[in-house]
Amino acid sequence: MNSNSKQRLAWAITGSGHYLRECLDIIHTLDDVDLFLSKAAAEVLQQYGYKHNVGKVFQDKTASSVPVELFYQGHYHSLVIAPVTSNTIAKMVYGISDNLVTNLYAQAGKTRIPSIIFACDTAPELESEAPRDNVVKVYPRQIDLDNVAKIKTFEATTVVADMQTLRASIDARLQSINQLRAHG
Repeated sequence: MNSNSKQRLAWAITGSGHYLRECLDIIHTLDDVDLFLSKAAAEVLQQYGYKHNVGKVFQDKTASSVPVELFYQGHYHSLVIAPVTSNTIAKMVYGISDNLVTNLYAQAGKTRIPSIIFACDTAPELESEAPRDNVVKVYPRQIDLDNVAKIKTFEATTVVADMQTLRASIDARLQSINQLRAHG
């Protein structure tokens, strides 16, 4: 990446409606963000009727997850994955990189780019938004809770369980980036 180019925030969405609207609200307040959608995320956004208006949008349409090369080229300073399904968390915990989002997480780690993750299944009982403005009670399985606990131990990974902590973690990371830019 050209040293005069400004690094961006990469934000990936998986196929969960859990606080999806609130995640999109945060995205719309940010500058210099690119959006990465899993196949399920593209479906869920349409199903919920949500729109996004960000710089670049990458969808999971290639077997080799071509957009991950942007991490090698230094285009991104951070990765946010929010919301993250229990399926994606499980894959990331066990090193499975078989789609765009899991590849982004793996490559962010391999290039030492910090990740902030908003996991959906963080408590034994949750309320989650379903399509058509329905709220449902969900009861994550023990394996889902165990996988969230495991990913919390991963290097360069911050796991958050609510919107306030997600926003605070993103703001702290952006402040750190801006301080580095000011002194670099």
